[in-house]
Amino acid sequence: MPKMKTKAGSKKRFSITGSGKIKRKHAFKSHILTKKSTKRKRNLTATGQVHKSDERNIKLCLAMK
Repeated sequence: MPKMKTKAGSKKRFSITGSGKIKRKHAFKSHILTKKSTKRKRNLTATGQVHKSDERNIKLCLAMK
């Protein structure tokens, strides 16, 4: 059986932490930033974690399972 390929889009969007959790970036910070408050833009800069219910699908995309 051939090797599982990693989905290139997932590879660019997610990274694994040392403890095995999956890091992600927030959406809505690429354009149309004038109407968004400074606080909102600052909070969107920080990385978040993928929800537990989505972890399995993302790990499949990253060829981890």
